[in-house]
Amino acid sequence: MSFARVFSAQTALLDAHIITVEVDISKGLHTFTIVGLPDKAIEESRDRVSAALKNASFEKDPDFKAPKHTNRKIVVSLAPADIKKEGPRFDVPIAIAYLAACGEVSAALDEQLFFGELSLDGRVRKTTGVLPLVHKARFEGFREVFVPRENADEAALITGISVYPVDTLADIVEHLRGTRALTPYTRAHDRAHTHAADAPLESITGHAHAKRALTIAAAGGHNIALFGPPGTGKTMLARALCSLLPPLSEDVALEVTSIHSIAGVLRGSLVTHPPLRAPHHTASYVSLVGGGSTLRPGEVTLAHRGVLFLDEFPEFDRRVINALRQPLEDARVSITRAQGSAEFPSDFILVAAMNPCPCGYYGSARCSCTAANLQRYRQKISGPIMDRIDMWLEVGAVEHEALLQKPDADGESKEAREHIARARAIQHERFGSHARLNSGMSPKGLAHHAVLDERSAATLNKAATQLNLSPRAYHRSIKLARTIADLNGARDITEAHVLEALQYRPKQEW
Repeated sequence: MSFARVFSAQTALLDAHIITVEVDISKGLHTFTIVGLPDKAIEESRDRVSAALKNASFEKDPDFKAPKHTNRKIVVSLAPADIKKEGPRFDVPIAIAYLAACGEVSAALDEQLFFGELSLDGRVRKTTGVLPLVHKARFEGFREVFVPRENADEAALITGISVYPVDTLADIVEHLRGTRALTPYTRAHDRAHTHAADAPLESITGHAHAKRALTIAAAGGHNIALFGPPGTGKTMLARALCSLLPPLSEDVALEVTSIHSIAGVLRGSLVTHPPLRAPHHTASYVSLVGGGSTLRPGEVTLAHRGVLFLDEFPEFDRRVINALRQPLEDARVSITRAQGSAEFPSDFILVAAMNPCPCGYYGSARCSCTAANLQRYRQKISGPIMDRIDMWLEVGAVEHEALLQKPDADGESKEAREHIARARAIQHERFGSHARLNSGMSPKGLAHHAVLDERSAATLNKAATQLNLSPRAYHRSIKLARTIADLNGARDITEAHVLEALQYRPKQEW
């Protein structure tokens, strides 16, 4: 009888593909088939689309019938057929293609893109991954995109394409018919995602040495481990680090927002501040690294350009801890499964917090740990992981009297952010368009940008022998010294910078 074609999009890992939705209607006994590697949610679209078309009440032809009420053969094809289609976002394009095949809408659909889930009464529900989908649509030359109203603010982050927010399927149909035009969405204000865990340095009593360490870590992107008895402020310090990081640039903000949108964890419309991810120590390997039956990003990717806070670090499964080796070294994580492989970005600052022993009171009369328990606890953190953590900081208890005192200084966070901004500006000038920080310097970069004078080299070599530093730890100490020099506004690394960097290497007992 008739044929129609409309366009939609499908996320694929952190990218997107344009999907062609074709509907063919012919005479015969009633069948409603969807082909093109659909998942279960898309198979169920047959019932959602049929009910939505029946209840939407926009028929131009009084004899119009929903797919379930016709004696016709209906075939829906989602192309290309070799890409697995997932999720209910194809409800709207399937419905529009069916209406076009029936002659209910006759507008040119080659420059328009549709997606959204349908409720049984014809309302359009929000979906995930909108930002990369709209970005792909603009790149492919589409001029208009129809999105659920709840996703409009996110979609409008992409300029150069008209975004139409819709509440119901009838809204789209009436717009295509020209009976009631929709208005393109305009972002009235920037609903940026503000960080809920903002903990300024002023809120932390004492711990001047820890605040200095956080400033260094934020300036150079260095991983840091905090260890000490329970209740000494390790968690507050970790959250304070995130509050010290500068806002994300526009390009990076869109990159991070796309990741969170695809993962379905986006809050607000635009992530402008470095994200903080803090999974519980019972988190599984897949939830932290990524993967699953369908390859999805894990916490290491959701923390991209931000902070990954792992409290009770030795309590994580050993396999989970060791899985951090690649993302900490390469700022990327590669996942290979039977159904395929993927590579996700994972450029984050690791903050690991831990007690000195399982009970937390090592060295005091309150400690109840046996030697065997203590050994098992500390062996959970392997040498390669320890090498990848640049700074090891002991956080001791603050005197009770000091807890009642006023904070040390007003504007402490502001001053630290200014120092961090200046240090990062030096690094951006040093590395140019590569947008690296000191923690990401290659051995070749070290030879050019972190040259040690004779005295500094002798001090480092002597300490490396005494501390038995691996080549990786040796290079990370130089990177840390480079960041300390940048914070101090020094052009060259001096012996004082090296000595300060070395004090952050782990002692025999952490």
